[in-house]
Amino acid sequence: MSHVGVGPRAVMRSVAFLTAGVLAVPALAGCSSEDPSGKPLAAQDVAAAARARVADGGTLRWAVDSVPDTLNAFQSDADATTARVAQAVLPSLYRMDERGRPVRNPDYLESAKVVETEPKQVVVYKLNQQAVWSDGREIGAADFAAQWRALSGKDTAYWTARNAGYDRIEKIERGANDLEVKVTFDRPYADWKSLFTPLYPKEVTGTPDAFNDGARRGIEVTAGPFTVKKVDTKADEVVLTGNPRWWGEPAKLDKIVLRAVPRDERVSGLVAGELDLAEIDPDTAEQVARAAAPRDAGTGTPLMGPDGTPAPGSGASALPGPQGGSAARALRSWAIANGSDEEAAEEEILAREKRRKAEAKAERRRKALSGFEVRKSLEPAYTQLALNGAEGPLADERVRRAVARALDREKLAEAVLKPLGLPAEPVGSHLALSGQPAYADGSGALGEQDAKEARALLADAGWVPGGPVKKSEDGEKAAGAEKSEDDEDGKKSDGGDEGTYIVGEEGKSGEDGKDGEDGKDTDGKNKNDGEGGREEGEDTGGTDQESGEKHSSGKNTAQGGAPGAYAPKGTAAPAGAAAAPVAKDGKALTLRFVLPSGPGSQALRTVADRISDMLEKIGIGTEITKVPDESYFKDHVASGEYDLALYSWPASAFPATDARPIYAKPVPAADGSLNVAQNYTRVGTDQVDQLFDQAMGTLDEGKARDLLRKADSRIWAAAGSVPLYQRPQLVAARENLANAGAFGFETPVYEDMGFLKKGARGAEASASPAR
Repeated sequence: MSHVGVGPRAVMRSVAFLTAGVLAVPALAGCSSEDPSGKPLAAQDVAAAARARVADGGTLRWAVDSVPDTLNAFQSDADATTARVAQAVLPSLYRMDERGRPVRNPDYLESAKVVETEPKQVVVYKLNQQAVWSDGREIGAADFAAQWRALSGKDTAYWTARNAGYDRIEKIERGANDLEVKVTFDRPYADWKSLFTPLYPKEVTGTPDAFNDGARRGIEVTAGPFTVKKVDTKADEVVLTGNPRWWGEPAKLDKIVLRAVPRDERVSGLVAGELDLAEIDPDTAEQVARAAAPRDAGTGTPLMGPDGTPAPGSGASALPGPQGGSAARALRSWAIANGSDEEAAEEEILAREKRRKAEAKAERRRKALSGFEVRKSLEPAYTQLALNGAEGPLADERVRRAVARALDREKLAEAVLKPLGLPAEPVGSHLALSGQPAYADGSGALGEQDAKEARALLADAGWVPGGPVKKSEDGEKAAGAEKSEDDEDGKKSDGGDEGTYIVGEEGKSGEDGKDGEDGKDTDGKNKNDGEGGREEGEDTGGTDQESGEKHSSGKNTAQGGAPGAYAPKGTAAPAGAAAAPVAKDGKALTLRFVLPSGPGSQALRTVADRISDMLEKIGIGTEITKVPDESYFKDHVASGEYDLALYSWPASAFPATDARPIYAKPVPAADGSLNVAQNYTRVGTDQVDQLFDQAMGTLDEGKARDLLRKADSRIWAAAGSVPLYQRPQLVAARENLANAGAFGFETPVYEDMGFLKKGARGAEASASPAR
């Protein structure tokens, strides 16, 4: 499950981050000769091919999460599909390159420069003289002015999601000729390149009625390589066709069909031949890789290496059991079917027929999937642990810092990315990703993972191990954010993976006194798991469903005993063992960890389990509550009904503008409520706000980067959120589909997408780190 927008900035920050005192900020690498921004951890993987090798014509069927409620990217209900349509059919003055930096789009812009800074900032745009709307009218100053008036925030009749940047414009006028647009700002604006992408025609932005309703189910006037033919809510698809007035390189494809397909149904769509391109989960990626692997001519199974693992380059996973198991089973089946026991023979013949049909079905499925390949990279987005600092124990900065210092972020990144063959490096910034100009690892302001220091911070805040725990009249023992009425009523999500359990109490019976089946309690955990948490790296043969990584409970439960029961008295606890629970004022420290329960959220639940184990080692308990996907963000994260939560934010090429609402200090609203904007952790400082404002108001790019890096260091120190890892991007693509797949930072080039000519081959697909 992804709580992140993709594409134009208008929807990029929709969903889906030290209290007062002196902070010693580490010296930033910007002061040294080495560039701290580094390089992207993974290149895009799109099977790049020259246009000459791509055939003309064809239809690309592309799976998306939804048919959008609006095609107006500046409205609050715009989503990732809105952004994808806008990229294909509307002007983008700037595109993102392979490092997540804005670069001029020559199809629309010949140049754009700041020509004056005093007394006011003035930018002059020189438009491509061939750039026209699909009705034949030239793109010009009137379109820029109409969009500015709609998004400036001065006319509340326009239902806009945001006005950042547009509210700093004083006027827009025609330049020296019809191809020039002159924009004057009343305040300096560093992120001026973020404006007018996408650019809508004045027919959409000219009046409140047209803006509010005119582009919800279609856009009549466009100016991209494609146009919107129809938005079909019954068929759950958006159909794009080539724009005959497009002046750039002509689109290779005749048509792009964006088809809404749930994530857990996409493998069926691939098998049925109904899709050509689809973002997929790790389980589906493994199925596709196995189907495409080299196969033994005799057995039809994926080729294996000498140790029984997949042959190098096969892309297959290890098969369970010895390689000779299939032959032995076949011989035994033949013996029974041809034996003297007629009843057993009849049963075996029926079973063999059933197996034959199942194998035939599996082979048809394999052949269907063998025409696809997995293209993988890292999304321009990162997953973070959010700590709700509004109330409860996490309102104390020392407790938040203790939680953050307990985390081994490298192991968390490895748990998600290493099994996928992707670079597993933790993210070091809240405001940018590796390779982007504003990136620098600011985590030193918080400090490295250190359980001893984490326990010291807890002790300083009054949370001590082994303290008495008093049971109140209502039975409450733990300190943490108060539960909502829904939680108290035992509200659970649909499906089997739901409900609440407390880490460290997995072996206890449920409230009704009944244990789950097969030696497990009702949440599916092994009853023999004790309080010590898992030891990373031990192998008991169990495999994590989310990432494919094997793990172990790390407990010594021999002969039914408790962990460590057979060690001599006085023996020190093993490294990594759970610490005694900490308590204060008679209450144990237990934090409510809220997670989505849907099939696309396995990776988040994997990470949450590991985080819970890490916190248990410093004496903090976690109560994990799984809620329906549709209510997770709105009813829990945005409303503040959580202590700990995992969700993602997209990276932006304009962090001074886009990240400010995420980290701005919450302020009281007129009705007495707290206006948090997008700061769902409720943690912010005046100093961070000031640094963002300074970065937004300087036209010196180097100075702006330094200010942003200082802001990031202070965000790290406040420990309201902890960046963990860049999200994986796994895409199933038809083998002959070129210039499409896992795009990474780069904006897709829709006119270059298409199917290879017969006999042509594209560039070798790769997810290796960019050099």
